Amino acid sequence: MRTLLYLAACALVVVFGYWAYQVNYATQDAVRHVERLRQDIQRERQAIAVLNAEWAYLNRPDRLRALAEEYFAELQLMPMSADHFGDPSMVAYPPAEDSDRLAEDVLQAVLEGRP
Repeated sequence: MRTLLYLAACALVVVFGYWAYQVNYATQDAVRHVERLRQDIQRERQAIAVLNAEWAYLNRPDRLRALAEEYFAELQLMPMSADHFGDPSMVAYPPAEDSDRLAEDVLQAVLEGRP
């Protein structure tokens, strides 16, 4: 009986030892994976910083002005003037009676205590 108990205890030690090593290796793999992800994120942030710097460099007003002057005829650009903008009266606004009626309905609902 004691021998069986010792064998069972040894088997449990082996099983738990195997399980502990498996958990240890899985944890080490997870740590390596997280470190790789952090490095990837850092590389991407650096790439974004470079792209932002390039964008700022390429969109400098003096550079864009020089390009517009150089390719003015080829692009068939027109100088901007006040005539190119529309008149505010050309904007289609909602009719005043609709907005007044809506305001009255909301006010009436508040006074009556409706949500």
